Amino acid sequence: MGEDGENVKMDHPFITMKNLFKYLVAAIIIVIPLYPKFPFIHIPGTYVSIRFEDFLLAIIGLLTLIKIIPNIKKFFSDNIARAMLVFLLIGSVSVFAGIYLTQTVVPTIGILHLLRRVEYFIPFFAVLAFFPHEGGKNLEFYIKVLMLTVFVVLLYGVGQKYFNLPVIMTQDSEVSKGIALRWTSGSQLTSTFAGHYDLAAFAVLVLPIFISLIFVVKGKLSKIFLLLASISGYWLLVNTASRISFGSYLIAVSIALLLIKKYKAIVAVVIISLVMSSFSASLFGRYKSLIDVYLQKVKSVKIVDARLFDFRVTAQEIVSPTTVKTLVPTPTPKPIIEDRSTSIRFNVEWPRAVRALMKSPLIGTGYSSVGLAIDNDYLRLLAEVGILGFLAFVLIIVRIMLIFVSQFPITKKLSGIELGFVAGVIGGLFGILVNAVFIDVFESSKFAIIFWLLIGLAVYSLKGRSYEQEN
Repeated sequence: MGEDGENVKMDHPFITMKNLFKYLVAAIIIVIPLYPKFPFIHIPGTYVSIRFEDFLLAIIGLLTLIKIIPNIKKFFSDNIARAMLVFLLIGSVSVFAGIYLTQTVVPTIGILHLLRRVEYFIPFFAVLAFFPHEGGKNLEFYIKVLMLTVFVVLLYGVGQKYFNLPVIMTQDSEVSKGIALRWTSGSQLTSTFAGHYDLAAFAVLVLPIFISLIFVVKGKLSKIFLLLASISGYWLLVNTASRISFGSYLIAVSIALLLIKKYKAIVAVVIISLVMSSFSASLFGRYKSLIDVYLQKVKSVKIVDARLFDFRVTAQEIVSPTTVKTLVPTPTPKPIIEDRSTSIRFNVEWPRAVRALMKSPLIGTGYSSVGLAIDNDYLRLLAEVGILGFLAFVLIIVRIMLIFVSQFPITKKLSGIELGFVAGVIGGLFGILVNAVFIDVFESSKFAIIFWLLIGLAVYSLKGRSYEQEN
């Protein structure tokens, strides 16, 4: 009796810590996407505020630090963690250089943006510290929580569109104060997210997971719930009317299904997605508008008949003083043919990023130096943290991909929920990398925090599986 009691007493702290991590991960999956961006503490000089989720991540960060310190050597032996720390170090140098050398960064704003980048990686570090101890046993629980979250995002999106639920956004200084707006007919849906692009990127990330799991899990009820989650995410994606995100989704889901060797399913899912997208007037209209703009530009191109120069000189006609001049009416200016979002990128945002890169090529001009939006995360990286920071970020992605590649073909090493989840995350990663060409996805807190959490769960599921096979 006494011996049993002693064993229970010894195991209790470990079980408590394991359960604590489980519910903290669930809290991230629920709170980050669902809690609107209401400001808690306003930072002067910027409309980026400290919010409730920042306190949640601070608590998780503190617990992660406590867990890491006794195993600091093991933490630094992880290649991905080291690459992330190098990236953050270069970002720190860029910010302080922007404050004191190029003077392109306001100190408080630059440091706040640096801390945000640290915050985005906290879920990944937490998974590194805690997840190996639980052995991936809670992966099914996390997927169920993610499905529940998507259902709630759907319900709120439907409420915004049809029942006048408030829209909370952070796209300019006024609405970022927590002002409640209303969805207007024809506008792009945001649901619980701060902008439609953030919501679209979230859908690109999670849809391949749900769709992959439909083809690998057993049980009709599980398949039904996964199908409902997939339809929910797809409806949200289509109603954001994000053209690049819809294309990224098709790429992501195709890669995910390719990894689990469901080749016929790729054709079926792509065709169904395209057919269903045609019922969305906003998404279809935006694609049609883009195509019309470029067709008009092609039609307006004039073919000039190239001839030899004519060097003959003719006498100038002399006008008699009595001749009455005829007034020629001013011609009506031709309408400007352009796609608004594309023109803003090409003519304003991307050139601004290039100018910042030319000003400080190696370490950039610091976080926040190029404004709120560049709409190309790779150009933003080059502008803010320079070539060194860009290469450090590429190193993170490459090392993540090497973990995935080391387990190919994953159908031989994984099965069931793990197989569907990992394949979906890999597909989602490729989709997001495409998305980042036209959207600052890695700068959106609601998306970036979930992204690094899911990447961490997939990576350390594979590393844990590899460790079990080797031993």
